[in-house]
Amino acid sequence: MKKTYLSILVDNHEGVLTRLSSLFTQRGFNIDSLTVSATNDPTLSRVTIATTGGEEEIAQIVNQTKKLYEYEGIFEIDPNDSLIRELLLVKVASDSKNRSSLLELATIYKAKIIDISVGSIVFELTGKPAKLDSYIQNLEEYTILEMCRTGATALQRGEVIMSK
Repeated sequence: MKKTYLSILVDNHEGVLTRLSSLFTQRGFNIDSLTVSATNDPTLSRVTIATTGGEEEIAQIVNQTKKLYEYEGIFEIDPNDSLIRELLLVKVASDSKNRSSLLELATIYKAKIIDISVGSIVFELTGKPAKLDSYIQNLEEYTILEMCRTGATALQRGEVIMSK
């Protein structure tokens, strides 16, 4: 079982995401994260899906995806040769006792402070999923009031271009 990132190009119209996600649920596969975004071609959307499974399961997902009417391309992202990023927004309870240690932790992780109020600080952090996991783990000694995390988005490094 390994974490796999799939980058899928689909036609940009209603219902595509529902049909794509139903492929996973009908076969009992879990979607660890899902991101849908615009591309440089307004007729296409890029869907980045992170899932965990064996080689046979991933091959089945790829083959089933290719049968979708809206399918234009699918590419398994190699984590060693790709740029994979997520965005985290996290609101942490803050007072005069813990504010400096929260700011120090933000500096270490290169998190941006996007809001400060009397009782809380909101941080923004972009990076590899493991970096965000580590930051959240370090924040567990504080009171996390709210948290929102995007799914992974990814592009292959170098000259490789995924297109129709």
